[in-house]
Amino acid sequence: MAASEQESESRKNFTDEELEQEKEHIQRVINAFLSYRPHALQRISRALINYHKLSSHHQKMLTQYAEHLTAVRTAVDTNYQLAQGIVAAAMRMFDNDPQITIPDAKLLSLQHQIASGFDMEKVKTTIKQFYRDWSSEGQAERDTCYKPIIDEIKKRFPFTEYTPSEVSILVPGAGLGRLAWEIAHLGYQCQGNEFSMYMLLGSHFILNEVTQSHSITIHPWLLHFCNSMSYHNQLCSVRIPDVIPGNIPTYGLFSMAAGDFLEVYNEKDKWDCVATCYFMDTAHNIISYLENIYNIMKPGGYWVNFGPLLYHFADMPNELSIELCYDDIHRIAEDEIGFQFLEEQRDIKSSYIADPYSMMQMNYKCVFSVARKPQTH
Repeated sequence: MAASEQESESRKNFTDEELEQEKEHIQRVINAFLSYRPHALQRISRALINYHKLSSHHQKMLTQYAEHLTAVRTAVDTNYQLAQGIVAAAMRMFDNDPQITIPDAKLLSLQHQIASGFDMEKVKTTIKQFYRDWSSEGQAERDTCYKPIIDEIKKRFPFTEYTPSEVSILVPGAGLGRLAWEIAHLGYQCQGNEFSMYMLLGSHFILNEVTQSHSITIHPWLLHFCNSMSYHNQLCSVRIPDVIPGNIPTYGLFSMAAGDFLEVYNEKDKWDCVATCYFMDTAHNIISYLENIYNIMKPGGYWVNFGPLLYHFADMPNELSIELCYDDIHRIAEDEIGFQFLEEQRDIKSSYIADPYSMMQMNYKCVFSVARKPQTH
């Protein structure tokens, strides 16, 4: 899968100013990955400082605590190896992109910059996303949301009636690419689309650079210091990937495209199916998503959706955010845009990169729906 080609293609119409902004953003993201270790060690240092503020009497009671923090510190280096691998893969990818060149000297200087708290949260989420998308332990979470979509695609485009490689399926908000990979692995022609540079660099690494299963160890919950039932739970590790990412039946069936869904996809009547999972609530204006999905689908095509309505921009200052209830979304999609709803299930419990050992658990009550674009419209 040539992710670098997709990246370069998406910048063809950039102005010089936009290219510079894109370059600065990529450098900031790379800097954030490189900042994982000092950021994590700073958190451990704070815990140690607080420990030493206790009276000697209380310190003696904490027979495992100091040793546990030492173990956490060691595990940080394991997670940092993943971060370094992502950066190294990104550097190789951008080496082949004449529009985005990041000199080695610049890369070294980036390591001395302090990444923002916002950027570090993105890095930590990306590491946990590898647990969700590419570990055996994340299978149960994937089965809740990916499996209904995959089963529906097989139902609507059965091998007995369709040549899978001729069925085009788009997965916007593809994250680290597992859902799109699963669809392509069945033989369908599938493209994942992602806007987040953190996810794009992570997916490029796992899909293009990793050639062996269970070859990378990560500690997904390492920096979860609250709601731990045991120290062992905080330190638990998983090995990724649970499959060989390059194992796709026919070369060229699977690709990833970078960029904003509304900007990248505007070719009318192109896709047989659009599959959205935990994606619709990433919109500033969800009506624009609905209209675009309808526009780019072929007549008779299907929109398969699973997810909640968290609305990512709802509490962000100076960001447009229209927060509609699901009933209103269904009404607009059907009555105003023209979708024909074929199936709908509500109140499906689903979690998102949830720590199974945590004393705090959060579940969404999601909607799963299947809608069709009429043959004539």
